[in-house]
Amino acid sequence: MSVVIRLARAGTKKRPVYHVVVADSRFPRDGRFIERLGHFNPLLPKDSEARLKLDIDKVKAWVEKGAQPSDRVARFLDAAGVKKREARNNPEKAVPRKERKAAAEAAAKK
Repeated sequence: MSVVIRLARAGTKKRPVYHVVVADSRFPRDGRFIERLGHFNPLLPKDSEARLKLDIDKVKAWVEKGAQPSDRVARFLDAAGVKKREARNNPEKAVPRKERKAAAEAAAKK
């Protein structure tokens, strides 16, 4: 059984609120879950303490058991100091498309 820590959407239309849950990876996003670990409200300002609430002890216990956090939850855990997130490396993405194209043409001419 593959267990993941992910966000489950709640709230109304145009007013999202997310629950941080532990679920089997086969379960639907907003469906059945094993345990609720906290909540996230993206509508609040980024510096607000109420924007993200996590039960750190429960999160640490689930990570020790082998639960894999989703990309967004991994960012939250990295900010909280629970689990270090490995940096992604995609240097092509940072360069504007026109410059990439010009660089590729220049390399082809040489």
